[in-house]
Amino acid sequence: MSWAQSVTQCIQSGGMLTSVEDLVESNFLIQHADLYTSKTSGFWIGIYRNVNGQLLWQDNSALDFVNWGDGQPSGDELAFCVQLSAATGNWSVVPCSSQKGFICKKPKITFYLFTDAKKDKASGHRNMWILLTLVLIILLGVGFMIYFSSKMRTGSGTGREVRRGSRQLEYSRALTAGDNGSDATNDKEKNEHSVV
Repeated sequence: MSWAQSVTQCIQSGGMLTSVEDLVESNFLIQHADLYTSKTSGFWIGIYRNVNGQLLWQDNSALDFVNWGDGQPSGDELAFCVQLSAATGNWSVVPCSSQKGFICKKPKITFYLFTDAKKDKASGHRNMWILLTLVLIILLGVGFMIYFSSKMRTGSGTGREVRRGSRQLEYSRALTAGDNGSDATNDKEKNEHSVV
């Protein structure tokens, strides 16, 4: 693959063309690259020249270690890219359209949390209490809605029964008053006592 195709392939797999940060990493790559000398003469690595002529790693790591072959890099070629030789492990500048293997490097995902632990703990407790209060308010609101809706449902039926019962009581009083004129007062008092 060309250098550009290799960059795209690495990005699609979640990495970048490899950077070589020290001698240990270089020796590791040389050891493994040697296994592929029959398949390719070299591997693209993530070093390139920007428009200002500076050599940079694609992953923005510091360019503190180099392993250039004899006479490399030669000149200020902007259209050239860097390969790691499969046979020697040395770096050399070659045309970017050359067909080479490539080595991708995926970053370690490390999360660092730089905060004041006491402040975070207090903030976490405060947030917990706020959340707990909100949940409690919501539950109380739902409880009151259920209570009042059931009360209205059963209360409206009870009201009709009370009104119907009082109409029947008045009707029965009127009937008893019409039957016995003298006993009407006594019956009325009995009915009133029985209602209470």
